Amino acid sequence: MIQLDNVSYSYGPDSEPAVRDVTLTIPRGEFVSIVGPNGGGKSTLLKLILGLLKPQTGRILLFGETPEKSRYKVGYAPQQARVDFNFPISVLDVTLAGRFGVPGDVGPRRRRFFPRFTKQDKEEALAALDKMQVADLARKSFGDLSGGQRQRVLIARALCSNPELLALDEPTNNIDPANAERFYELLAGINKKSSVLIVSHDLGVVSKLVDSVVCVNQEVRIHPTSEFDGKLVSELYNADVRLVRHDHRCSEHGHVHTSDAEN
Repeated sequence: MIQLDNVSYSYGPDSEPAVRDVTLTIPRGEFVSIVGPNGGGKSTLLKLILGLLKPQTGRILLFGETPEKSRYKVGYAPQQARVDFNFPISVLDVTLAGRFGVPGDVGPRRRRFFPRFTKQDKEEALAALDKMQVADLARKSFGDLSGGQRQRVLIARALCSNPELLALDEPTNNIDPANAERFYELLAGINKKSSVLIVSHDLGVVSKLVDSVVCVNQEVRIHPTSEFDGKLVSELYNADVRLVRHDHRCSEHGHVHTSDAEN
């Protein structure tokens, strides 16, 4: 699905590379998380994969083609959406924007400033909202939603084109910790039909749900989840870091730790 060969990118001629000499392969169907310290290049790597940035060196293939040619197969929700919350637009209208440019579209939707959406488009948008458990908000104003609700709607917008790959940059930024784990379990359900690639800082939660972890700190290494432990995290962040596991249920006496690996 994704192939990078010796890819490097920097934001200026005199700046350090944001990512350096990245060689990476991700197969179809996987649930993959990109993790790393702030400024380590996580979002840069995602934007390179999607063709939003062009590498200075190396080659990137997305579904066997250049990212520009295969971008329509991807549903993308960026870290921060630039939205005028005073603009009177409904949740359904925001979600329908994800149907614009879907292959097979015909004249009116491409030519008009206000595209005409079909009955099927609306059904797909409502189905995507239902997957994200916000279908009851379809007629509400987008600007009136909470941060977590907006995030779910923007992901529904990315989903409603039925993408082969769902790519999300820090999707739980506006979701409270109590709901974050349930949100990731929603993504695990979506992964049954689509590949999922997320940038996330929720190391403890993500490591239990994803197939592979891509560690980014300028350079990139990919690990199966089974290898993702406290030592690896400490090396990634260049600091003493403890990975804490949160179980769904605890005994009445609290957690019982049988080995250092479970701390």
